[in-house]
Amino acid sequence: MLSKVLSILLILALGFQLNSKACTVIAVGKKASADGSNIISHTDTGPDSRIFVVPAQTFKPGSKAPVYWGIQDASLPLKDDGEILGYIPQVEKTFKYFHSAYSQVNEHQLGIAESTTAQRKELICMKGEGKQIMSIEQAQIFALQRYKTAREAVQFIGDLMTKYGFIPSSGDGSECLVIADTEEIWVFEVFGVGHGWEPESGKPGAIWAAQRLPEDETTMVPNWSIIKEINAEDKENFMVSENYMQEAIERGWYDPNSGEPFIWQEIYAPPSTVEYATSRFWLFHQTFAPNLKEWPNRFPEGNPYKGIQPYFQYVEPLSIYPFSVKPEKKMSVQDVIAFQRSTYEGTIYDMTYDPNWLVPNGEGGYEKSPLATPFPGSDLRKLLKITYRRPVARHRGHYGMVLQLRDWLPNEIGGVYWVYLDNPYFSPYVPIYTGNLSTHESYQIYDPNKYSEKSARWAIDFVDNLANLKFQEIAKDVKEVRAPFEAKMFENQKAIEDEALKLYKKAPEKAQEYLTNYSNGLMNDVTEMFLELRNQIITDYTNNHE
Repeated sequence: MLSKVLSILLILALGFQLNSKACTVIAVGKKASADGSNIISHTDTGPDSRIFVVPAQTFKPGSKAPVYWGIQDASLPLKDDGEILGYIPQVEKTFKYFHSAYSQVNEHQLGIAESTTAQRKELICMKGEGKQIMSIEQAQIFALQRYKTAREAVQFIGDLMTKYGFIPSSGDGSECLVIADTEEIWVFEVFGVGHGWEPESGKPGAIWAAQRLPEDETTMVPNWSIIKEINAEDKENFMVSENYMQEAIERGWYDPNSGEPFIWQEIYAPPSTVEYATSRFWLFHQTFAPNLKEWPNRFPEGNPYKGIQPYFQYVEPLSIYPFSVKPEKKMSVQDVIAFQRSTYEGTIYDMTYDPNWLVPNGEGGYEKSPLATPFPGSDLRKLLKITYRRPVARHRGHYGMVLQLRDWLPNEIGGVYWVYLDNPYFSPYVPIYTGNLSTHESYQIYDPNKYSEKSARWAIDFVDNLANLKFQEIAKDVKEVRAPFEAKMFENQKAIEDEALKLYKKAPEKAQEYLTNYSNGLMNDVTEMFLELRNQIITDYTNNHE
């Protein structure tokens, strides 16, 4: 508890704010992946988990594209993006893309993953407090509509932010995007410029930098900046805004005459000891590069309650974790999914290890209660005095994905958008191909204020909530149904894609229809699966039983 208090005090002393969201992003270069694809992923995206296809469109010369505020609002009608803050020039033709709270992929295998990060309080300017109008989710949509390559998308989003001004839309945080195509992966970070910015001034309305991920490496973003030293002369591996250093100099955060290097992360998001970020940094590096260096010891070593001992527990500076690493074994889509489902099992961060879960076993000893859950709500934590550890998987999630980008297949087949809804710990991942013409109705229905039997999100969320009746047993029941369902999808993936490729060579639209029907069928299966699980769970675990 003391370490958490000290962390909060340190944050306030440094003068920057934390955001309220909790997205984890992973990226894997093509030479680090098991199948040679570029992989990016994103958990716990914005509140609106509805996913639908926005087709390619044509516009008249001189048209304007509205800049919206409300894209993440799940209470709005499906295709209502909310308030219009302004306009930018429209292009003659746009590409098809898959729309969601944070839109993530288009028909050309351009993919984007997002993680809200921290920034100094001086850089914050919220909606209505200034003339900035560009949110990160709106910039993602514009990029997906207009570009095919990651490099072009990075420059375009950076230009949007500097011209129209960046406004936070997830708390008051800055933003990090991982932007990828079949060839390159880029980490893009943007910070605000605070109050008083005027577009007419000609000054940039944001500060941004981007770094290319080496093809044989992997990286992870846990709601914190990861870019460190920048070589702006290396155009192959870095892109920056014109003010990327000057803003810090003018504000007194960096002295170019000091002889010290300019470290992006230290200047705009000074590294702290916040455990919600360091715990995920540690887990990622311990999982995929355990022998790179001696990482902090987070294993119980026979004492599952070691993590709550004040003379053992400490939080390392997150600056010890590098921008990226070479994984010791090549990483698959399934590896990324497994990480997204992590609740720190087998580590001191596992909340089911808390001693308050212990109950008499009837033999003079104690055992873990079947109620022990890695997702205790705030009321339960208060009642049992459980220390909260922020897991990768979150029961307060929205939706997420793993995106597989492959250059040896046509775009319609090469991009696979593996999507889950609600909590990845329970939800299956379903493949949506970039050539797909639609998503299933059940993945387009969700109103947080009204339950619907037709909504896949509500079906999964219902089971997620019922799991609190007896978590340890119900989690096993769900996995027994979900595991073979997912295994079959991965086993059949090559056969499905081989058939799609045969159809594509005859008529591309036939391949698109085939893959659309396949994916939509799986989405419908997920909805029915969880409605059946709901019925079985309430039958098996009703409180009418002893």
